[in-house]
Amino acid sequence: MANSIVQYVLVRGDLITKLQWPLGAVIAQACHACTAVTHLYHDDDYTQEYLKDLDNMHKVVLEVPTEAALNALAEKLKENNIDHKLWMEQPENIPTCLVVKPYPKTEV
Repeated sequence: MANSIVQYVLVRGDLITKLQWPLGAVIAQACHACTAVTHLYHDDDYTQEYLKDLDNMHKVVLEVPTEAALNALAEKLKENNIDHKLWMEQPENIPTCLVVKPYPKTEV
């Protein structure tokens, strides 16, 4: 498909390397953010198209090095009207990852 629907997941690498979070805890953060963004944008046309073929969903998982880089990326997405969810670990209120709602690959 030339313009496939894709979902980007951006996870802070320093959670593992510097803060020594267990891998499972970091993966859980990404799972929470994916679930949240799907819920927030459930009625969106691209999200609905993405969910129609569950066995062929396309996610791209990328590392963001630091909290500052993740926050800067969230701001850039906001400036460009790209819908996303910045996941905050509670109760510490720590930004851990960001997930973009499903979009055609050429739009993100």
